[in-house]
Amino acid sequence: MEAPRFDPATLWPAIERQTQHALQCGALQPIDTVQAVIESGGVRFVVRQVSSLTRKEQQRTQARKLQTEKRAAVNPFLPYEPDLFVADISDTHLALLNKFNVIDHHLLIVTRDFQRQNALLNLADFEALLLCMAGFDGLGFYNAGPEAGASQPHKHLQIVPLPLGDSEPPVPVEPLFAQAAADGPAARVPGLPFRHAFARLVLNHAAPATAAQTALVCYRSLLDATGIGAVEIDGEPCHATPYNLLVTRGWMLLVPRSMERVEGVSVNALGFAGSLFVRDAAHLELIERIGPMNVLQRVAMP
Repeated sequence: MEAPRFDPATLWPAIERQTQHALQCGALQPIDTVQAVIESGGVRFVVRQVSSLTRKEQQRTQARKLQTEKRAAVNPFLPYEPDLFVADISDTHLALLNKFNVIDHHLLIVTRDFQRQNALLNLADFEALLLCMAGFDGLGFYNAGPEAGASQPHKHLQIVPLPLGDSEPPVPVEPLFAQAAADGPAARVPGLPFRHAFARLVLNHAAPATAAQTALVCYRSLLDATGIGAVEIDGEPCHATPYNLLVTRGWMLLVPRSMERVEGVSVNALGFAGSLFVRDAAHLELIERIGPMNVLQRVAMP
């Protein structure tokens, strides 16, 4: 049975309405943070000190333990919590609130059927993401594999509203992109000291299918430029190297990963946008001492 045609104009009101409901019934459990700004490598990084990130750390550890023991891993998306449901985006994807959200109105774009989180993205993934981005100005991202910060094995993209912090620019790393080449399918950003590929996007959000095809072609060019490579697992094309993908209405950035954390500080795709999360004051001091850009360099492929 096909899902009713989705209207992006209804998405933001649905997010606000469902957020209020989920807070009232306790399904949504926001994590309180205090923001700090740390300048590093020409970027004003937003670093949130999180008082209870340990809950998510414990969830990730338990999920990995279950997989290691070859037992059936708990999948929070099959079935999903009805109180976190926001919208049917397409025949293949639905939108859920992120249960333990650090950023308000953090949305998960989840495949209806189980697909691997290390699977390469396809046209349906980009159609769902861009339908959401037509509904509000946000930063979309994909954590491709545990080493890239993924805590669940079920394929899901994510989107958070902009701005990412309390001050400009909306995406802290964006000032560096002015140094990137203006044309070409994949460019380097001189200020980023690790392997990556960047491209500017011109998307027609009035024609979602066309926009998704444009984004898919761009994504594949970034995969090629960074040498990600592909392997087949049970007939499904998957990445050979873990990576993070960031997408806005105007650009796309892909960063191959070598490890998930530095000295206990976990980094996901948002780190490469200039937004980091730490558990406590000791980890905040660690980030200040090492420098956020050096943290990114240590978790990315050289």
